[in-house]
Amino acid sequence: MDYGIQLATSAHHWKVIKRAEELGFTHAWLYDTQLLNADVFVALAAAAMHTSKIKLCTGVLIPSNRIAPVTASALASLNALAPGRIVLGLGTGFTGRRTMGLPAISLARLEEYLRVVQALLAGETCDWSEEGGTHKIRFLCPELNLINIDDPIPTHISAFGPKGRALVAKLGTGWLSGGGRPEPAAVALAEMRKSWQAAGRDTADLYSTAFGGGCVLAEGEPADSPRARAQAGPSATMIFHDYAEHDELGSLGFKPIPKFKQQYEDYLEIYKSYQPADARYLSNHRGHLMFVKPEEQKLLSPELIRTVTMTGTEAELVDGVRAFRASGFSQFAVLLRNAQEMAMLEDWARVIDKAQ
Repeated sequence: MDYGIQLATSAHHWKVIKRAEELGFTHAWLYDTQLLNADVFVALAAAAMHTSKIKLCTGVLIPSNRIAPVTASALASLNALAPGRIVLGLGTGFTGRRTMGLPAISLARLEEYLRVVQALLAGETCDWSEEGGTHKIRFLCPELNLINIDDPIPTHISAFGPKGRALVAKLGTGWLSGGGRPEPAAVALAEMRKSWQAAGRDTADLYSTAFGGGCVLAEGEPADSPRARAQAGPSATMIFHDYAEHDELGSLGFKPIPKFKQQYEDYLEIYKSYQPADARYLSNHRGHLMFVKPEEQKLLSPELIRTVTMTGTEAELVDGVRAFRASGFSQFAVLLRNAQEMAMLEDWARVIDKAQ
């Protein structure tokens, strides 16, 4: 199994990615959330200049936020800096869209966008629809080697529901799962395999990635310690951010967890207090997957953190990583929290080393 890291993008994260490569991590996935994080292509370019082996991945890019020719050019430019190490992670959008008050795009729009990007990266002339018309486009001077379209750039699609999994299977791309805990991730992988087989594909060809975030607890450290809150808390509160907007902006498909009913209700009251009332999403997603807002602290309990995130002692998390591998995932990638990256990286490297 491969092992990756996932980061809420900073232009300086090349330092973390360089250390991850030294520790044997195989992939670095960087968020593409323009109003929360730094630009993903700037950060990946910096990482490309300071590393030599680790795969550099958009994790994930949202089609609506860049036109397809710009994305293809950016990927091909990165590929010139790190040949064969660039990966396109693609999704319909959660935070990157909701920070602008927009719901996820359709799967059909994602598929069409990917068709154009892949055609350009293959050196083809393709039809591209924009501004009410269809236009033929291609890279005009690839022979100058300003970009690299010779080394392949694989695609992985983030898909949580049955229609998304069906699209992954139809296109034969890699699959990015929400992951979280090993048990629900294994169920999702089983469903993905069914879709893959229904499309006439061999499950041996499916590359699947599970993402998980949490805190490696010291012996006797409670799951809601200040350190655990900082490292695991943002992954726990994410479920409330999604839930608060499900009527207006749709849902990721995460069903509310009944035993945390009171926390959901408490967060709805917090959400209703956000101003301006016609743009509550601005406060809802502030710090999303980066830090716990002061008003959210009261929602965090040891049970919530342990249920929703990969938080436990080193021995418990070794078992958890082994469970991801046993279920058949190709990669497990751990979310490193901003301002905690290096400490978390070293903690999780020990866990992964012992899980081998």
